[in-house]
Amino acid sequence: MSHQDFPYTRRFLKGRSRDALSEREKGLLEGLIENVERFTAPHTILDRGEVVDQSTILIEGTVARVIQDNGKRHIIALHVPGDFVDLHGFALKRLDHDVVSIGTVQIGYAPHRRIQKILETEPTLARMLWYSTLLDAAMHREWIMKLERLSADGRLAHLVAELWQRLNFVDLASENGFSLPLTQQELADACGTTSIHMNRVVKKLRETGVVDISRGQVTVLDKKALKALGAFNPAYLYGQGPLKLT
Repeated sequence: MSHQDFPYTRRFLKGRSRDALSEREKGLLEGLIENVERFTAPHTILDRGEVVDQSTILIEGTVARVIQDNGKRHIIALHVPGDFVDLHGFALKRLDHDVVSIGTVQIGYAPHRRIQKILETEPTLARMLWYSTLLDAAMHREWIMKLERLSADGRLAHLVAELWQRLNFVDLASENGFSLPLTQQELADACGTTSIHMNRVVKKLRETGVVDISRGQVTVLDKKALKALGAFNPAYLYGQGPLKLT
């Protein structure tokens, strides 16, 4: 089978452990998706505190998890195609944050009754769904550490390096960069700084020959310098290397 046989879930865990799934299991995963929607403008997919009976997989585009606090928006996670954005909602039933689209996105919905059946009858696939939520937790821990340790320059470099690696897993990045629909305000919200300061950081990284971010496109000018500035070690993404799931 080709990826056309799994149009909604073909990127799930791609670059990590998708190859551990049989064709039958991939078909069952695809069968989780009941409805599909596309949004071309910013849209709140899920409000904080809303009771949920389905989980969302990102098929195309970028989705953010957001917390509003004292009038300020904090982007606490970014998702790329193939990610189950709110799979943990299966157990929690309510989320402590909003889920919002950035730019044009396509998403699919997996009803919890279908997920429940998979958990009861398909141990390998159930483990992979669990694994995907653990990846989210690993990225959260890394973000917390980098927000604490790094300057705004380093935080942006780390964010760029991480997204580049994650998009490369799912064949949506090139050797030199990737598309990024985030505004400078959204970059600031993800890096814990202000839009004005982020404008200075973006300019500095371009002028020092590290990375150019403009018009929705990221062009990496110096890969080694980018990773060094962001203290980026991709082990926590569980792709290639000693932490790869086999």
